[in-house]
Parts: sequence; structure tokens; C-alpha cells
Amino acid sequence: MSKGSPISPALLAARPAPSAPQVRDVVPAVQAGAVRGPNNVVAPTQMLGSAAIVRSLEELGVDDVFGLPGGAILPTYDPLMASTKLRHVLVRHEQGAGHAAQGYAMVTGRPGVCIATSGPGATNLVTAIADANMDSVPLVAITGQVSSGVIGSDAFQEADIVGITMPITKHSYLVTDPEDIPRVLAEAFHIATTGRPGPVLVDVAKDAQQSTMTFSWPPRVEIPGYRPVLRGHAKQAREAARLIGESRRPVFYVGGGVIKANAAEELMELAELVGAPVVTTLMARGVFPDSHDQHVGMPGMHGSVSAVTALQQADLLITLGARFDDRVTGVLSSFAPQAKVIHADIDPAEISKNRTADVPIVGSVKEIMPELTAAVTDAFAANGRPDISAWWKTIDHLRKTYPVGFTQPEDGLSAPQQVIKRIGELTGPEGVFVSGVGQHQMWAAQFIKYERSRSWLNSGGLGTMGYSVPAAMGAKVGDPDRVVWAIDGDGCFQMTNQELATCVINNIPIKVAVINNSSLGMVRQWQTLFYEGRYSNTDLNTGHDTVRVPDFVKLADAYGCVGLRCERDEDIDATIEQALAINDRPVVIDFVVSRDSMVWPMVPAGVSNDLIQIARNMTPTWEQED
Repeated sequence: MSKGSPISPALLAARPAPSAPQVRDVVPAVQAGAVRGPNNVVAPTQMLGSAAIVRSLEELGVDDVFGLPGGAILPTYDPLMASTKLRHVLVRHEQGAGHAAQGYAMVTGRPGVCIATSGPGATNLVTAIADANMDSVPLVAITGQVSSGVIGSDAFQEADIVGITMPITKHSYLVTDPEDIPRVLAEAFHIATTGRPGPVLVDVAKDAQQSTMTFSWPPRVEIPGYRPVLRGHAKQAREAARLIGESRRPVFYVGGGVIKANAAEELMELAELVGAPVVTTLMARGVFPDSHDQHVGMPGMHGSVSAVTALQQADLLITLGARFDDRVTGVLSSFAPQAKVIHADIDPAEISKNRTADVPIVGSVKEIMPELTAAVTDAFAANGRPDISAWWKTIDHLRKTYPVGFTQPEDGLSAPQQVIKRIGELTGPEGVFVSGVGQHQMWAAQFIKYERSRSWLNSGGLGTMGYSVPAAMGAKVGDPDRVVWAIDGDGCFQMTNQELATCVINNIPIKVAVINNSSLGMVRQWQTLFYEGRYSNTDLNTGHDTVRVPDFVKLADAYGCVGLRCERDEDIDATIEQALAINDRPVVIDFVVSRDSMVWPMVPAGVSNDLIQIARNMTPTWEQED
């Protein structure tokens, strides 16, 4: 595999050696050189609140932050400049800072950190915060706020960002007393990284940043009522094992929570013991290798026939870190109608929220799965292993009869599926693939083979266009030795491509594949299928006309990237290989593809999963064998 070059020396100075992704302890050992007292405690020291923010981040083990300064956060940017332990990446838009922090968190397993000023700076983070909340990404957003004396007076660049973000964070803080800064930041990291991960906002008034306080470390972190449960109940594990022993059509329904828990090894052990089919959701791609015989695909609106039908015909769903969202279930009342449900999740609010669980297990799947493995082992020893060979015969028939595939376009242009497939094959499973939202997102989920956790990043729950480029940038900062691809659409790319400037200036050599069908492709597909081909406001004029607006190759060149264009099938491999060979700056490839290519299979919104379509106006019939 072609490896990316390291990020610039300024960003990589003192970077620790890469290690397996893990969430750091909320209050790790203090940094070398700190003034210590007994028990590794930092002695009380007088400093400004702004310095306390920077010092707290250092003590929390943060290496990289993404941000953009402004008036209300300016006091913090002064000590940030002096820090030798924090590397700040100056973005071109605050939304880019948020998505970059998400990408960083997704590949490292550590919390991502973003910084913005008050008012519009803070509100520009809202989309990324909401995105992190939907996809359970550990994120700490630090914003400046107007001085406490004028809060509520509609002061210049004032916005109630705590109120705005309260529904989309695990918690939001407003800090007006500088003495609270170390404790609040320690609590924020603890909340973001424990239990179900998610975003936490810390809004700090400008006068709190400018006032003197007494800094000491570690602070006392006590959050009444916040006690995430990690260990599942042993009785529930035994009951789940009993259901597995009785099942003849079991399916593992695996969600992104398994990746968040770093529980791929535990999943493999349990899945191989049970021997049942495994489906991995859009957010779980890679946690169970695509190459494994038991993997039967991705379920959902654009899932494989084998995965969707396995869930529909199952008599038992072994649900791990998934939430029964509508894109997987279709019409909820008709989803997996014959199945009993084992549901293990660290968030008790998800248990029986959409589908009633016959065996609910609250806790971390990393802790639950070994207990379940032991219980299943005992049950099999006592009662024998159930015969699910007929079930596998049905599944294998579906896999063979309805593989995920595509047809060549009739307009002479390249098939976008082929482009994305070759990107995955030529890069290899050690690469990181970050998609935007739309058709290219589904094709990247379908046609790239994922063999490991944290190799696939996308905006699953919120579906945020513009996610790909900044998230890929953050992923490259977090894991600089891997090849990182942003697989984007021509619509998504135009929302956040300004972060290419950030990549060039900081020597973050991501690779961007613009799947250019000159359209808002997924919207156009729906207009084709459900609006009789009335293409209202979906033509972007980016690739199929004489004048390209914009010309992505010229745009890339203007940013200091390498710009390439590929318009013929015979050039696909050579163009990708050329991009893989360039590692001293970002590469942008304009892949001009057919606008008529569609994402199949498809379960239309509001339709039962039983009516999955392989192609337009085609509904398969299933063979069920007991």
C-alpha cells in the first residue's frame, strides 16, 4: 500500500508514536515539567483563565485542536500560541473545525477538540455538534462568549450557544467564574468519552478568560446522577444465551457502538462461536471484516438484499450497539416480524425505544460480549449447538442470486461505482475512506471492502453534506501514516472545499475524489423515481457541459493542490495510482461520471423492507427454507 507522507514538522513535533486507538483517561498523569506536589498533583499556580483553558487541555492529554479565533475567544489564543504541547490547526470555517475534530476522534478513538468565538463562530459549529451527537462521536467544543456583565443584552456577537446546543449535546456549560475552568473541562472530557460518547460544549465568558484564577490539577470531578453502566447483568446474559440456543434463524445486527467500544475482537469471538450471519450497519462498516464468510452485508435503505432479508426473516436479532433507526428498519411495524430481540447498548434510552427488546442488556458491548460468549459456551455445552444449516442455505442463496452490483451507463461516461471500487482496491484495507453524503456515500459503503474498524468515516445520522473534506483532514492529522481519501460529490465538495487551503498550508496531504455527476445525485435519483423525472434545481453544471462551474482542476490548482481529471474508464486506474504516488500535498481528482447512475438496492422511504428493489420497478421474491 502507498503510505502518505508525514504532516508538516510543525504539526508533528513531539507527536507520540502511533498506537492502537483508545480513549484516554479523563485525568491522566500531568505533563512532564509541571510543578508537582504529593501524589502527582500540580501545585496551585496563579494564571489567567485563558491560560487555565490551555493548561487544562495539556493536562488532559490533548495534542491537536482545530479552530478559528475571534474577539470573544481571543484571550485564549494568546497562551495557545505559547503552548509547546498543543498543535492548533487554523481552519477556514468553524464548521470545518467541528468536522475535523470528528474525523480525528473517529480514527483515534480520542476526543476531538474544536475552538470558536462567540455568536456566528459558535453557531457555525452547530452542524458539526449535531452530527457528532447523532453518530456518538466524542467531541469537546470550546467557545468564547461575551463578558458576563452583558450576557442577555444582545451584545455584539452574542448568541445563547448553551441554549442552542442543549438538545444536541450530552451537556453544555457556561463558565463565568475562572476558578471553574479546570473542573468544567475535566468534566467535559469525562462526559464526552464515557458511556455513550458524544459532544460537550464549554462556553467561556470573555471576562472569565481575562481574570486571574488559581490553577491546580487534577480537579475534583463529581457529576451527580451520571454513572454510565459498563457491565451487563449476568442473568440477562444467560437469558440471551438461552434464546441463541433455541434460535434457528439468528442474525447479528451490529451497529457503530461496537466500533466506539473498540470491541471488534470481542465481536469476532462471539460471532464465530454462534456461527450466525452478521450484518454491519452504515456506521459499523469494518468492525467485522467484509471478507469473513459470516458477513452478509450492510442492511438498510441501500443495503444488500442478503442483509436486508436476513433481518426480515430472522427469528432472533442479536443487536449490539445499534439503535433500530428508520434507515435500517423501514416501516418499523413490519421490520423483522418473526424475530425476538436481544438488545445490548450502553445507552439505556435506546433500549426498547423503537423496537421492544425481549432481552435488554445495558452496558458496554466490550464488557457484555465476553459475558455473553461465556454464557453461550455453557449453553451449547449443556444443550448442544443448534442446527442453523438451513438458514445458511437461504442466506447463501440470496448472496449468490442478488449480489451488490451495477450496470454500465448508456451515456458513455464512467460508472461512479467502478471509480469508487477501484479507489478501494488500489488503496487497500489499510486506507481511511471518508465520504460526504448522497449517492457517493452509499456507493462507498457498498463497493469498498472494509476489513478493520475506523477505516470508514461518514455522516450517518444527520447526513451532513460538506462533512468529507474537513473530516478527512482531521483523520489525517489523527493518523498521519495512513492514506486518507475524501470521497465526495460535486455538491458536497462545494460546501467545505475551502479547507483544502488548511490542508496545503499545514501539509496535510489528503486525497479527494470528486464523484462528479454534475448533479445533486441522490435528490435527482428521487426525482427520477418519484417525481416523473422533473429535475427541479438539481443540475449543478460542474461536469457535463462545455463550461464547468467551477472547474475543479483549476480550483485545486488555485489552492496549491494537484488537480487531476478522469473522464474515461481506461484512465481510472492510472489516475488513482498517480494520486497515490503524490504525498507532498493534497490531490483532487475530478471524476466525471454518469448522472443517470443510481444507488441499488433501494427500500423507498415509508415502505416495508420486504419490498426492497434491486432495480427500478423490480421487486424480488424470496425463498425461505426452514
